[in-house]
Amino acid sequence: MKTIRILCLLLVCFVSKAQTKKNVDQQSLLWTRYYNLLALNDKWSIHTEFDNRVFISPLEENLFLVRMHGRYKINNNVDLGAGVSYFSVATQVPGNSKDFWTPEYRGQQDISWRQEYNSITLNHRFQVEERFFRNINDEGLQPGTTFNWRFRYRLQGEYSCWKKENQYLKAIVYDELMVNAGKNVVNNTFDQNRIYAGLQYGVNKNIALELGYLKSFQQRLSGDDYFDRDIIRFTLFHKINLHKKK
Repeated sequence: MKTIRILCLLLVCFVSKAQTKKNVDQQSLLWTRYYNLLALNDKWSIHTEFDNRVFISPLEENLFLVRMHGRYKINNNVDLGAGVSYFSVATQVPGNSKDFWTPEYRGQQDISWRQEYNSITLNHRFQVEERFFRNINDEGLQPGTTFNWRFRYRLQGEYSCWKKENQYLKAIVYDELMVNAGKNVVNNTFDQNRIYAGLQYGVNKNIALELGYLKSFQQRLSGDDYFDRDIIRFTLFHKINLHKKK
């Protein structure tokens, strides 16, 4: 009887382990982004992004996105944002491209605040997204969309390495957690975690360049499949100030 109990226990452990097995797809990508900040006055600004993402090996398109949101500055430490995004997805798995691109439409709202400690700045951001995925099958795009919520929290640290007049160099690190919600979310409540480290160089008061490494671990719809992504990200920041301070 004791032997049977031990065998049953081992069987239960084996089944449990098999059910929690993760299928991880390792990928390498390059993200390039143009980020425009249009300052309207001391309180209001419009932020626009154009972002293209490609797989490195093999070299293949992942997606292209356009994002625009307005921001209102409550004070020097707290600001609010709201906007929309359009994503056009070629494929999430290189070598598995279809003859059509899948669109996603997204609304977003966020609150951000900052804390300064000498040369170190901490930025907190809570963001809510309303995501509408166009329905598809193997033949192409289908009528209608599928909706779910996504909630994001990002803790970002910035360290000022040096600053001279309108030029500067700073190091940036952050960790961002994303979770899904809604009736269509079944197996992937956890969406992804992103860890980033990079350097940003201010060329002048209007132009800055940033290069960094992003590690993304994302759960797919099945719940058992994951993307483990190594990403090189390059960003060109461009500020246009329409408001002249007195």
